[in-house]
Amino acid sequence: MTSRERWLAVFARQKPDRVPTDYWATPEATRKFMRHLGCRTRRQMLDRLHVDYEVWVRPPYVGPPLPRMQDEFGRKFRSVDYGTGAYRECVHFPLAGFESVAEIERNYVWPTADWWDSSGLAAQVRKNETHPIRGGGSEPFLIYKELRGQEQAFVDLVENPEIAHYGLGKLFDLAYETSARIYEALPGRVDISYVAEDMGGQTDLMLSVRHIREFLLPGMKRMIDLAHQAGARVFHHNDGSCWRIVPEMIDLGIDLLNPLQWRCPGMERERLKRDFGGTVVLHGGMDNQYTLPFGTVDEVRREVEDNLRILGAGGGYILAPCHNIQALTPPENVLAMYEAAYELGRT
Repeated sequence: MTSRERWLAVFARQKPDRVPTDYWATPEATRKFMRHLGCRTRRQMLDRLHVDYEVWVRPPYVGPPLPRMQDEFGRKFRSVDYGTGAYRECVHFPLAGFESVAEIERNYVWPTADWWDSSGLAAQVRKNETHPIRGGGSEPFLIYKELRGQEQAFVDLVENPEIAHYGLGKLFDLAYETSARIYEALPGRVDISYVAEDMGGQTDLMLSVRHIREFLLPGMKRMIDLAHQAGARVFHHNDGSCWRIVPEMIDLGIDLLNPLQWRCPGMERERLKRDFGGTVVLHGGMDNQYTLPFGTVDEVRREVEDNLRILGAGGGYILAPCHNIQALTPPENVLAMYEAAYELGRT
């Protein structure tokens, strides 16, 4: 089977020739593994590891010219070194100083869907026929936090709900229109749409269920329905201990739950499989807080075995790291994960 056929079989609750795998890593980690394997390209490395990675098609930006390290929303970034690599961190929050919707409307220009050109997406798909195609989707609160500032964004939900509704509404509308244009450019060919939001922290939700229902779920429902109308399956990413909101996400129509950070309270693998595995595909589950960066090769192999046994019981599972693999992760552990999945996922 091709990688795309494996993914589609899992969504259809059919048995593929082996359990599919996926890959998430920082650029520094990827370059490290490429050197370890002697591969010249990322794709060559992934093929060597038998990874069934999805291919993300994105329309190129054609809007107003942007200064270096600034994006279409006016967010400004700088590269912050964390020792083994660097993350691009937002350092300027363009809506931070505004105190009303009227003030934002007078002083801020929102991006429009015309700032992206979807006309060339078919060519991107033609180069990747054997892999699942990912396109469209939304993650508005992530952007909102970098428009208003992290702390102020959470405060807004309580003290400035009109600003929060306005800003998130603008972001959902933009995501809806850009996604619709992607689906129109690729009729019936987008396999996966990424409708995400990081709601969970290490021990519980970072947002109250009430605020999630008020500010996020209606817009996410629109995005999910749009994706389904286009024939795409909804890939829902939700970090940390998010189990309390998962039943409502399932009711909204998600097709896949990622990343399964099973060391967080409430996210135990047996519980996830029992409560949700019959309804949604489970994606992830390879621990990136201890096992991959600090465990031994034998521990990695045992975790692959456990995940296949628990999360893969009866199908409906795609094995992947539960967050981006970091550059401090030993290449031997990454190799062990994919070799074990390739070997044991056939049984």
